[in-house]
Amino acid sequence: MKILGHIVRFIVSALVLMFVGFVVPQFEVGGFWSALFLALVISVLGWIIEGIFGKRVTPFGRGIVGFITSALVIWLAQFIVGNVTVTMIGAILAALAIGIIDLFIPVGNAFRDPGDHERRVKS
Repeated sequence: MKILGHIVRFIVSALVLMFVGFVVPQFEVGGFWSALFLALVISVLGWIIEGIFGKRVTPFGRGIVGFITSALVIWLAQFIVGNVTVTMIGAILAALAIGIIDLFIPVGNAFRDPGDHERRVKS
C-alpha cells in the first residue's frame, strides 16, 4: 500500500504542476508525462538538498528560505526535464502558486514519510 501512496502523490503532483503551468505565466509544462517527470525531479532535488543542508532549507519547508529554495529547484528542474520552460520569474510565481495549492491539497515531497505531517502537527 505504501508504493500506491507514492504513485498517487506523484500523479497529484503532476496534475498540480499542469494546473500551475496553465495559470502561471512563464511556466510551461508540455504534458502529463513531462509534469510527472518534473514532479519526480523536483522530489529528488528536494531530497538531495534536504540531505545536504537539512530540513530547514528544503523546498518543502516553510518560510522565505523554503520559498526561495523551491523556486530555485523548479528553475533547475527545467534543465533536466524535456518540454518544460521556466523563467526565474515563472519559477517564483510557480513556487508561490504551488505553496498556496499545498495549503488546500497537501502533497509535499513524494519521498517524505506520510506520517511526517502528523508528527509535525502534534509538535
